[in-house]
Amino acid sequence: MDTVTTLAPGLARRRPPARAAALLALLLTLTACDPHMYDDVPALSDMRRSEVPGSWRCVDGTTVVLHPDGKADVRFLDGQEWDFDDGWRLSGTGRWDLTDERTGWNGGRHVRLTLTSRTATTARTSPAEPAPLPYTWTFELRRDAEGALELYFFFGDPDSRSAYVLQRTAP
Repeated sequence: MDTVTTLAPGLARRRPPARAAALLALLLTLTACDPHMYDDVPALSDMRRSEVPGSWRCVDGTTVVLHPDGKADVRFLDGQEWDFDDGWRLSGTGRWDLTDERTGWNGGRHVRLTLTSRTATTARTSPAEPAPLPYTWTFELRRDAEGALELYFFFGDPDSRSAYVLQRTAP
């Protein structure tokens, strides 16, 4: 039952009961946008190229090997941002570089990886869209709690800030 608050003689405002207001607040919290979704993504600008080469892994067998000479080997890497929803995964060879180029998210340094030769494609979903070639990923860089470098990109709707994180494997 609604409660009525009198504002002035002859004027009244209906106010929902406390439970309804609490439910409405909960629904807005669950469905509303993240208030931090448009904040800048922290960017590393003080790192060196020599920190990037190595073997990096993620879920479902994803492996990216970045060689010191700029070559790259990729195995089962998903597309970034909206391309992730297409369901394809790429394997092959290509090139990488550390860039200072500003992207849509932030300044700082980024790893740009371009797959130029495809050796295989797989599908994470069925049906999957055809995988493109060439394809370029732009990885953001951050450090974990121990200071180790992580490569990541956003997948799905970029505003959701869902991160696809690659962690360095032990040599």
